[in-house]
Amino acid sequence: MTEDAPPRLTTRSIRSFVLRQGRMSPAQERAFEAGMARFGIAFADTPLDTAAAFGRAAPVVVEIGFGMGETTARIAQENPGTSFLGIEVHAPGVGALLKRVIDEGLANVRVIRHDAVEVFERMLMPDSLAGVHLFFPDPWPKARHHKRRIVQPDFVHLVASRLAPGACLHCATDWEPYALHMLEVLAAEPLLENTAADFAPRPRLRPQTKFEARGLKLGHAVRDVIFRRRLPP
Repeated sequence: MTEDAPPRLTTRSIRSFVLRQGRMSPAQERAFEAGMARFGIAFADTPLDTAAAFGRAAPVVVEIGFGMGETTARIAQENPGTSFLGIEVHAPGVGALLKRVIDEGLANVRVIRHDAVEVFERMLMPDSLAGVHLFFPDPWPKARHHKRRIVQPDFVHLVASRLAPGACLHCATDWEPYALHMLEVLAAEPLLENTAADFAPRPRLRPQTKFEARGLKLGHAVRDVIFRRRLPP
């Protein structure tokens, strides 16, 4: 069993995640072993053939850091005509999502256990994605850790370049300073335009998770930031 083996890392010095040695439940461990063989995609230094990976030609939406996979599974279930590619580094979350995929018979989900930055750099082609979801990433609230936030100009530009014209990058957070940071960084990206005056209304496609409900109970306002890839002139 290799659930504690860290993903392959390169020389990128500042990362938006810390590899935790979380333990999987027996059910998650079984799902990890069975599910990665059926629904897992190995990281590679070559572009991903999404039609071959999903067994069909369909719009592809990528979720960065899907946590325990609750949102990914629900959105995939409600949108069977779309293919969903989840990227996550933490084995318990991968196991949890794969358990949902197996239990719910979701044929439109695939998983890459690797650093999302490297996946976008090397495996995803320009102008290819129907959407990107980034829901409740680690806000790294301490000022000295802000450099670890995944929403940074270089990464936003990379993600924007992989979106097809008209496709959206949808971010959500319950940490207001991070929401303001997201808004500022995305607004500065020339390839993107805001779909709202500032923060977007909460869209129906993003279901409320237990994590979000807990944040709301604590009085955290959840903000959605939705920017669209500009159409060519």
